Amino acid sequence: MTLRWSTLDAGSVTAWSELTNLLARVDGTEEFYEPEDLAEELTEHGFTPAQDSLAVWDEDRLVGYAQVRAGLSLTHAEGWARVSLGGGVHPDYRGRGIATEMFDRMEPRGITLARERHPGAPIQLRSGGGLESDPVRPLLAERGYEPVRYYMAMKRALPGPPLAPVDERVETFTAEMLEATRLAHNDAFASHWGSGPLTEEAGAELVRGRAFRPEFSRVVVSGGEVLAYAMTQQWVDRELYVALVGTRQSARGRGLARAVLNAALVAASESGRYDEAELEVDSINPQGAGALYASVGFEPARTTAVFARMA
Repeated sequence: MTLRWSTLDAGSVTAWSELTNLLARVDGTEEFYEPEDLAEELTEHGFTPAQDSLAVWDEDRLVGYAQVRAGLSLTHAEGWARVSLGGGVHPDYRGRGIATEMFDRMEPRGITLARERHPGAPIQLRSGGGLESDPVRPLLAERGYEPVRYYMAMKRALPGPPLAPVDERVETFTAEMLEATRLAHNDAFASHWGSGPLTEEAGAELVRGRAFRPEFSRVVVSGGEVLAYAMTQQWVDRELYVALVGTRQSARGRGLARAVLNAALVAASESGRYDEAELEVDSINPQGAGALYASVGFEPARTTAVFARMA
């Protein structure tokens, strides 16, 4: 078998989308992306496709891809430089050493990036381990990675179970609130494992992205400061994805996170555009977010793992 190794670019996004969506079905991750969504990834701040990606072709068929990202900021609590490795191999081409070769190429690139951006900082390599049945897990274990966190995807039907009336403290997110929301997010997640500050560039990319749904995103504002927020996206037809939910540490205990989330769900339900909503939560979130989501009708759907090792 002769394969051609190159990098991801604008000309590969259609094949990339087809492979990604195939893997979402075969591996059960349900992470579906349109070509336009993936095209945006190629222009992310701090990501250089020609150096930070791989595309593996069998003639005109994309059979594998990989991406590496080094965080632009250190993690809040640990002070780690994060390196995230992602990708996949077509089911028909597994067991041929493609994934091993991609790791061999991408790990050194990630470590180099991390050292350039954060000299002297400890480097953590992390990779998604998918569901328990995902074939990448044995490979990760062979390379010294261990499961370090589990994330639970939760869903609820729309309209589904009755929702509470919208809290009068809640208002619709607007672009002018972006910086205040970013600062609120960084405060809210300062104690979360492995979380790093959301940069200005990443915040801007979030709201510019074609998946972002400002009309269903909600905030609570006081004195010009965002106290709580729920930011929404749409990746799949008729499914609203709640990307970020949080409350400033000083504002906790007032029911604000529940208020913004409830308001977002009410708006989505009343729009008639969605059949369900989905979000993801750290299964050992220190703020007990799973209970919050369950209180507005979300139920567990699947659990995936994150594997990591120190470089």
